[in-house]
Amino acid sequence: MNTVRTLALVGALLPAATAAQETTLRFVSAFPENGLYVKHVMPWMQKFNAEGKGLLQLNFIGSSPKVMPSFEVGTAVKNGVVDIALNTGAFYTNLMPEADALKLAQISAAEQRRNGAHDYINRIWNAKANMQYLVRFVEHTPFHIYLTKRIDKPDLTGLKLRITPVYRDFFQALGATLIQTAPAEVYTALERGVVDGYGWPIHGIFDLNWHERTKFRVDPGFYNAEVSLVMNLDAYRRLSPAQREFLERQVLALEAQNEVWKQHNAEEARRQAQAGIQTITFDAATAKQFVERAYETGWAGILKAAPDTAPQLRRLLSR
Repeated sequence: MNTVRTLALVGALLPAATAAQETTLRFVSAFPENGLYVKHVMPWMQKFNAEGKGLLQLNFIGSSPKVMPSFEVGTAVKNGVVDIALNTGAFYTNLMPEADALKLAQISAAEQRRNGAHDYINRIWNAKANMQYLVRFVEHTPFHIYLTKRIDKPDLTGLKLRITPVYRDFFQALGATLIQTAPAEVYTALERGVVDGYGWPIHGIFDLNWHERTKFRVDPGFYNAEVSLVMNLDAYRRLSPAQREFLERQVLALEAQNEVWKQHNAEEARRQAQAGIQTITFDAATAKQFVERAYETGWAGILKAAPDTAPQLRRLLSR
């Protein structure tokens, strides 16, 4: 029996409600349970359940890869196999290319709510993926190129880089050979020389022990890491007005914690240096061109794949 069918069966056996007025939502993570993002959300989830007794509860079923592969979580949310997922758009671009645009946001999640970007995202997510985009709880976090070999210019020719859709177009433009794997497979790929590096945010490599196989980090960073909570649209619409109001209040409280990433990321950079990871930097002009090229290639791919929606997304997400 495949993973999704197994989880569907488990979900069917779980009570939809523990009381007439209390609804329990099935929650999974596309990231490993011992990773930073799940650890960040757990205290919030405990608070959610404490305050939501008799109204709304979250039942954390588990994380990838134990529950299902990372790249299947989006489909599980769309089909209602699970109700809510901790996920990133890069893992469900198979459902809609616009999911990859979230990395290109140059304004905060709070600003996105004010300028209409959040609502526009939900118009697309509702229509194309049967999802409600609840909250972005990771931001202020650049991606970097991490390598086992030194480079002296922004040229990845001859190097094999592990990718997700986040940096596919950019790394390809830099000349890399692209290899896509789930996060759980990266350590072994580095260990065996299957890849010469990978893209990842400034934080999180210690959770996965990738620092043991990483020698260099390329600065500056580029894009803006996005990790969010998405919900099956049918499950969202079934909530009562009181349940929906409670859910919205709780996700806004989670979003309000996002400034913590700035300090955390500075600490992670120091920790990487202490672990012996050397920083590769470019001169000011080259660094500027490097970042500009990242955004140009990122938007070019999305504009080509989603010409009807990408121009408005770009206007709303860019400075």
